[in-house]
Amino acid sequence: MRWHALFDDLEAQFEAAAAAELVAEVAERSRREAALVSMADRLRAATGTAVQVHLPGTTAVRGRLTDLGPGWLLLTDEAGAEVLVPVAAVLGVVGVGARAAPDDGGAVGRRLDLRWALRGIARDRTAVTLGLRDGTALTGTLDRVGLDHLDLAEHALGEPRRAGAVRQVRLVPLDALVLVRRS
Repeated sequence: MRWHALFDDLEAQFEAAAAAELVAEVAERSRREAALVSMADRLRAATGTAVQVHLPGTTAVRGRLTDLGPGWLLLTDEAGAEVLVPVAAVLGVVGVGARAAPDDGGAVGRRLDLRWALRGIARDRTAVTLGLRDGTALTGTLDRVGLDHLDLAEHALGEPRRAGAVRQVRLVPLDALVLVRRS
C-alpha cells in the first residue's frame, strides 16, 4: 500500500510539473508571437473603426481609420474630411483592439508609401491644410512631391490655386509633416 501511495505521489508531481511546463511554454510562445506583430498589423485590423491619433504640435485627430500604407494612415474625421497622417509623426493611437491582420498587399502595396499618397493629392489639385511638427498650420495646394520634401503653393482654403491667389511657394520637408487634411 505504501508503494502505491509513493507511486501515486510521484505521478501527481510529474503531471503537475508537465502542466506547469506546458503553461510556461504557451506563455513564451505567446510572447514570441506578440513580438512579431507590427504596429501596421494592429492598425490594419482596426480599419473601419473610430480611433484617436495623437500627434506632436497639434491636438489629437479623431476619425475612422479608412486606409493605411507603408508610412501613412488615412482617417476620415467627424466633418467628413480626409486626414493623411505620416506614421513617423504618430505619438500614439487610442481605439485599436488587440487583433492583428497581416499585410496582404504584396510587393505593389509595399511601394505605395507616403510620397505616393501625397502625389495623389497633388494630382487632384485639392486644397489642403498641412500640420507641422511645431504646431504651424499651412494652407494651399501641393504643387509637387519630391524624394524628401513637397512644394506647397500657399493660399486661402476657399480660393482655387491661381497665380494671383498664391502668396508664396514653400518647400516643406516630409519629416516636418504631422498631417495633411483635404478640404
